[in-house]
Amino acid sequence: MPVLSHVEFPREVAPRPELSHVLFDFDGTLSLIRQGWPEIMVPMFLEMLPPQAGMSREQDRELVFNDIMRLNGKQTIYQMMQLADRIRERGGEPREPLWYKHEYLRRLDEQIIGRKKGITDGTKTREQWIVHGGRALLEHLQSRGLTLYLASGTDEAAVKQEVELLGLASFFGRHIYGAQDDYKKFSKKMIIDRILQENKISGKQLLAFGDGYVEIENTKDVGGLAVAVASDEANNGSGQIDEWKRQRLLGVGADAVIPDYRSGVPLVDFLIGRG
Repeated sequence: MPVLSHVEFPREVAPRPELSHVLFDFDGTLSLIRQGWPEIMVPMFLEMLPPQAGMSREQDRELVFNDIMRLNGKQTIYQMMQLADRIRERGGEPREPLWYKHEYLRRLDEQIIGRKKGITDGTKTREQWIVHGGRALLEHLQSRGLTLYLASGTDEAAVKQEVELLGLASFFGRHIYGAQDDYKKFSKKMIIDRILQENKISGKQLLAFGDGYVEIENTKDVGGLAVAVASDEANNGSGQIDEWKRQRLLGVGADAVIPDYRSGVPLVDFLIGRG
């Protein structure tokens, strides 16, 4: 196995010339438009959560943070279902999880609307909001003849809009998938199963990049290769690993860990193992 700068291999990985399809998560893996979303979700959860005797507000903060991050990568509605369960545990009467989801998205949109406007009016560049080296990696994968898919726990309409805004839509074409209000109609596992079935391939032909445990775990479950993107979202291009993400993603079997895509092209060439 070669030594690749900024790539950690927790175990021996053999090249797979048969790799043909690649799945990407979106937020934190390719896009940073929603960077800082926990700073919106955690305070909202604390605001909605009834106090409990013997629990300090700091303990409540740790509780909701762990709930939120444990479900990161799944559809947002699952975090809201967890909030409703916590409220119920404390004797409260929660609203429908979908209400919490829409309220969270309303608050988040207030934070990110300026970022989107900046890209649109040219005061910000698209590259500021793409994980470092991401576009070059997508170009390389496409040039190597691999088919690219994108699946996000964020609502599909928002994902498609933001993919377009970042100028990444051409890499994925019609293969862009996101959360639905009817949460049972979408999961990353469903997308992976669809990739395998529609293309009549085995899991060994699938490569995935993600910063959430779901896409890593689901990819490993079918025998695919999974690269953990432990991105430092607040400091794009720092080259620093987010240690919380690293530990979480190694725990579900990631084959490699990277801080961003500065070594993405040589990593892909090694993983494919062909010319």
